[in-house]
Amino acid sequence: MVDEGWGRRAADFATLSEPSNCREYVFMHERLGIGSGDRLLDAACGSGLALELAAIRGATCAGIDASHRLIAIAQDRSPASDIRVGDMNDLPWNDGAFDVVTSFRGIWGTTPDAVNSIGRVLAPGGRFAMTVWGNVGKSPGAWMFQPFQWATEEQVENQANMVSLGRPGVGEAFLDDHGFDPEERFEVPFFLEYADPESYARGMASTGPAYEAIQSIGPDKFHADAVALANDHVRSGLPLRGQIQLFGYVGVKR
Repeated sequence: MVDEGWGRRAADFATLSEPSNCREYVFMHERLGIGSGDRLLDAACGSGLALELAAIRGATCAGIDASHRLIAIAQDRSPASDIRVGDMNDLPWNDGAFDVVTSFRGIWGTTPDAVNSIGRVLAPGGRFAMTVWGNVGKSPGAWMFQPFQWATEEQVENQANMVSLGRPGVGEAFLDDHGFDPEERFEVPFFLEYADPESYARGMASTGPAYEAIQSIGPDKFHADAVALANDHVRSGLPLRGQIQLFGYVGVKR
C-alpha cells in the first residue's frame, strides 16, 4: 500500500512535488551542521533528494523507504549511497551505525516502533531530527492541501491523527518517551510552488494523501477539480505558491 500510494507516480513526485521540499532539507541540514564525517540515515527517504543534498555537504549517506519505485529514483540520484527498500520499523543496519538520522514528515504519532528502531541504529549521543506538520488549516497555503479532504471522512480523520506531533508539547513528549532528550520545537520554512494549475494537479496527485482522495472520487475528477481549485489562485507572471506551517525537532539519544 505504501508503494501504491506514494510510488505509483514516482517520477511526478520527484520532479513536480519534491523540489519544493528543498528549503526544509537545507534548513535542517544547516541546523544540524551536517558535514564530512557524519554518518547519516534518512528514514522514509522517498525519492532521495534530502540524501543527495546531505551527500553534497560531505555526509556518508544511507536511506530507506517502503516504496521500491521511489527508491529506484533515490538510487539513481545517489548511486554511492546505501539506499534500500525496507521497513523503518525494523531498520536493517547494525546498532550504533549512524551519527544522525533524519526523517522529513515520515514519522507520525502512529509510528512509535520506527522511533525505537531509529534509536537502536544511532550511536550514543547521536541525533534524530524530524519535521512534522503544524496547523495546516490555518496556514496561508492551506488551500493547496484541500484535495486531501476529498477522501472519505474516516481517512481525513486518520490524517489529522497522524499529524498530532506538531502540537505544542506533543512532539517533545513523544521523543522523551522513546529515549531522546528533545530540543524545543522550532519552525521550519516550507512553501509549495508549482508553475501552473496542471503541474499543481499532477504534483498533488503523486502524493500518498491524494491517493486516498483519488480512490474516493476517481482520477479524472481529482485532476479536474484540482486544476479548477488552482485556477482561483493564479497570479500573473508568478508561480502558484503556498506557505504551510511546519515544525522541527532534534532529539539526542540518551
